[in-house]
Amino acid sequence: MICQTTGWGGQPINVHTANQSSDPASRLIPVTDSRRLRITFNGSVSDVLPWKFTPQQREVRVLPGETALAFYTATNKSDEDIIGVATYSVSPGQVAPYFSKIQCFCFEEQRLNKGETVDMPVFFYIDPEFVNDINMKGIDTITLSYTFFKARYDKNGHLTPVPG
Repeated sequence: MICQTTGWGGQPINVHTANQSSDPASRLIPVTDSRRLRITFNGSVSDVLPWKFTPQQREVRVLPGETALAFYTATNKSDEDIIGVATYSVSPGQVAPYFSKIQCFCFEEQRLNKGETVDMPVFFYIDPEFVNDINMKGIDTITLSYTFFKARYDKNGHLTPVPG
């Protein structure tokens, strides 16, 4: 239930209203008479993960219903292969039901070889119903933040027991 509400796991969020089709493609129509929303990006890594992880752009501006593509770059700064997993958050929190990721690297294992750098795309949209929610009226900036954590796997990709 949490994943459906927040979009965790990289799955698009399904927002249903009485007058709305259940087909997600029907929500990908830009609301041209709406204000553009400023989407900003943050990236961080946990203290034990020797990676550099940064967004390639500071912000994009989108209309509700308009798709957008953003990229993050991850670099493994260590001398060994490492598997990481990213979590994300959307702020302000009340926007989360309207922030829909079509494609995302979050919650999927990402293996970076020693010294490797990769680009990671995020394809998303803000559900058009955002403009009809009175609680969203003052919101012009939305921040998408990702944090990478080291997965608890050995260098061969096998799950290892966590000392307790």
